[in-house]
Amino acid sequence: MKFSIVIVNYNVKYFLNQCLKSVELACKNIESEVFVVDNNSTDQSNDMVEKEFPDVKLIANKDNKGFSFANNQAIKASTGEYVLLLNPDTIVNTDTFSKIIDFMDKTPDAGGLGVKMVDGQGDFLPESKRGFPTPTVAFYKMFGLTLIFPKSRTFGKYHLGYLGENEISQVDVLSGAFMLLRKTTLEKTGLLDESYFMYGEDVDLSYRIIKAGYKNYYFPDTQIIHYKGESTKRTNINYIIVFYKAMIIFARTHFSKGNAKVFSLLLNTAIYVRAGIALVVGIARKYVGQIFDAFSIAVISTLACLLLDATSIFESNPNPVISSFGTLYHLGTIILIIFALSITKCYTESIKPSKTLLTLASVLAITAGGLFSQHSLSIEAAISLVGFFGIAYFAINISRKFLNFLNFEEYVKVNESRRIAVIGEKSEATRVKGMLQSAKDFKNFVGFISPQKVISDLKTEYIGKIDQLKEVIEIYDLNEIIFCSEDLNPQKIIEQMNDLEGYDILYKIAPPNSSYIIGSRTIISFNKQ
Repeated sequence: MKFSIVIVNYNVKYFLNQCLKSVELACKNIESEVFVVDNNSTDQSNDMVEKEFPDVKLIANKDNKGFSFANNQAIKASTGEYVLLLNPDTIVNTDTFSKIIDFMDKTPDAGGLGVKMVDGQGDFLPESKRGFPTPTVAFYKMFGLTLIFPKSRTFGKYHLGYLGENEISQVDVLSGAFMLLRKTTLEKTGLLDESYFMYGEDVDLSYRIIKAGYKNYYFPDTQIIHYKGESTKRTNINYIIVFYKAMIIFARTHFSKGNAKVFSLLLNTAIYVRAGIALVVGIARKYVGQIFDAFSIAVISTLACLLLDATSIFESNPNPVISSFGTLYHLGTIILIIFALSITKCYTESIKPSKTLLTLASVLAITAGGLFSQHSLSIEAAISLVGFFGIAYFAINISRKFLNFLNFEEYVKVNESRRIAVIGEKSEATRVKGMLQSAKDFKNFVGFISPQKVISDLKTEYIGKIDQLKEVIEIYDLNEIIFCSEDLNPQKIIEQMNDLEGYDILYKIAPPNSSYIIGSRTIISFNKQ
């Protein structure tokens, strides 16, 4: 056997399905075997594998003993000259396997190999090539020097930013998302260290490969899509703790006692710092719309009061409630507005200006009614109150435009005016359109784009051809593209994403015969049509 592929799965059925379909295409004309090791998933992953991929060798574990343990199970059962450890949230190119095997055959000193990885939006993933996390390298990364000087040979060693992303290079660390290993190398180094439940095992094995006298290579002549963080969400505190503790295990295993202590101290400090930042960032991301709206209202209304010298109005109308408008009343009204927008689902559904206006009008009526019941309001004060709500409406619109400009995913996906095109042949594109139409908020379908250079049926909803994609995006102001993988193989999809570099487009893929669409960190599931 030439080639064995090992995929460890845990509750990512939809991504696994898409991964296996791409693996099938890439394995054509290659003597190969595919293992899926399932770590006790609860999403019917095993049923899907047995039904749709009967040739896959499924190992269904009754409990989750970790990533390393699961990989080792399949490696021990494999018979290939080469073993590929592959994440389930990846899509491999149709030429990926043939190219990496050819390179390894021609490079006898190569013990392991990684490839160029891009995320679901086509952006290069810097973890495609990494250096060893020595204490100094870790220090530079933790304190932001790696980010400030990414291409420096001193500060940029963590992601080896000084090496070109399109140049074949020797590297220290291979990513566990795509790690090609020579079986004879594993016989010398041993398998993955099962002390690592998840994370760090790729760093450890990469280190042992080099220590055994082999070299690790970064090979960008083929690339894959890696929906980074789908198997494990990287923004939560649990991820941070598990990841850094894995690095501590690595330090204790491979560094001298002195260096290990320094490294462990740095990492333990980083756990608390990063966990605190993650907590704050998590809250900020969840409530980014509310935070920006409140800030915008506060700043713009305050500036308006200063500009119009609104205090003079209140001085001539010494009403105790209205005269406090610039302080507690001001703050309380802003909180009331944000609360009203929240309960009317303005931060969880697509927002129309009319819906925001209606919510503000309701709050204005409640506020004015409450004030009238306790105090008599002058015309000037009433005008000021109405003016404040007008300013609030203006500020909220400014806030949304600013957030859309910054491309905050958590906010944009709710508030952005989506303009969607589907790339596929008539039958499959129509099926995907039907799925979109079943969604309650679907109003922004623009049309189909032919995957061929000729449109066979001019009477359909085609707005262009794939070789006109850039022009079509600009003419129709598209911001979301759905690829039908029935009609475009992974290589064509990746090529289009590369070609559209610099365009602000959300990419999604609709697998054939599926009731779901996969995007970067999103899975949209629909009822069967």
